[in-house]
Amino acid sequence: MTQETIELEGLRVVLDKLVHHCENVDLPSTLSHAFIYFLSIHNLSDRTVTILGRKWVLKNDDDTTTVVEGDKVVGETPVLATGETFTYNSYHLTHIGAIASGSFHGVDEFENKIRVRIPEFRLEIPDETRPDPALS
Repeated sequence: MTQETIELEGLRVVLDKLVHHCENVDLPSTLSHAFIYFLSIHNLSDRTVTILGRKWVLKNDDDTTTVVEGDKVVGETPVLATGETFTYNSYHLTHIGAIASGSFHGVDEFENKIRVRIPEFRLEIPDETRPDPALS
């Protein structure tokens, strides 16, 4: 029997800051925009949790979807006791705007599988950096 993954009450993710960066960045032309995001995972539940991995879903403006899954969070396996917070930053590289969302997964102190959703946020490429279609 497969154990069900639960969304633990009191465990939440907050987008603290999102930065668009494209100037003086040496990126391939197909990935010309970097979006640096700062997230915090807050454990306000009644138990210790261990975050084992993450899944990102990017709904791109061209109607495609990109899914990125992996173990750990920026190379770490955070263990959060009640009241603790894990804060980190990372980035997405893209050439097109998108809506980002996803989840972190792991286990609680009783070995129950847990998940916490990453709130949806927009990767908006500023107008001044978009190519002018009239010049194409």
